Amino acid sequence: MSTQTFKFHYSPETTPVKIDLPCDVNASHGDHWAILTDDIAGDVPTWLQSMLDKATLPHGLSRQNSENNSKLLLGMNDTCHIKQILTMSEGKPQAFINAFPAVHSPYGMTCQIDRIIRCDSTSDAILCLSTPDGATVYAFDQLYAANRTDYRTPKKYYVNFSAWAYHIEPSNQDETILVEDQEAIRHHRAFNDIVAKNNGKIPDDIDEKIRAWQPEDSGELAPVEINLGHMCAYLYGETFGQEDEAWCQGQVLGKSHTQFFDKDITLFDVVILREPDADPFVVRIAAVSNDTTDGIQVHDYIQANIWLQCAIYADNQKQVK
Repeated sequence: MSTQTFKFHYSPETTPVKIDLPCDVNASHGDHWAILTDDIAGDVPTWLQSMLDKATLPHGLSRQNSENNSKLLLGMNDTCHIKQILTMSEGKPQAFINAFPAVHSPYGMTCQIDRIIRCDSTSDAILCLSTPDGATVYAFDQLYAANRTDYRTPKKYYVNFSAWAYHIEPSNQDETILVEDQEAIRHHRAFNDIVAKNNGKIPDDIDEKIRAWQPEDSGELAPVEINLGHMCAYLYGETFGQEDEAWCQGQVLGKSHTQFFDKDITLFDVVILREPDADPFVVRIAAVSNDTTDGIQVHDYIQANIWLQCAIYADNQKQVK
């Protein structure tokens, strides 16, 4: 009689590491409201009152239960909206904790939560996320008040990404570098030629094809000028507790318009990371409409200082690969 041995690797799911962000270090949302108005004291209370007429209970990884939850998260269905957090006692709202402007986004990618930087008293939290290709992303968690007890690691989640733009403008088209290294030029030309001849798809044996590739004429190995203004890039904040304040550059894939109460808003769908064999990192960026936003068109490259946000919904987890 033959016997078989089966082996499997069990990775227990645990609560992600939580790093406390003291109240005196936690940045308030004043700078975020300032993206939208110069009169925070006058406009924000009016918006908070107005939102109650259309308030919803956001569903994160589970439905909010006002009967036994100590905190209640209110939101809106509008693309650009406000989220409010209230304390609860015996199923009734007791006190206002926090409020911030938020953006709904249809775009996202699969991530793992490595750690959470949070201020428990305000329910502000920044998720440190890792993508399957090894990139690290920091984003403010819109739904932390609702999801805070549900997160597990190394579980993977489909995460939606959005942002508010402090400043957005066309990328600098004058920044270029000249590549003269022959081997680097050969690899660049070979990769593009092979992918183009394969209907835009990267073949499984791309490395072998690159080694075998030969230029059709010597001009193909001439120095290559690379326009850095056509580069996709993402840099998260270096200050503890402000890692969600990011700089990015990328290509506009879509443009639309909406309202945030009485403010005209332009929405840019921007790919800010785009690498071979990796899902593109696309963010819906909301910016107050002005002459600069009017001039930016689809396919243009932009650079922006943004407040990066994320949201994790149970309904989206079927998209996790």
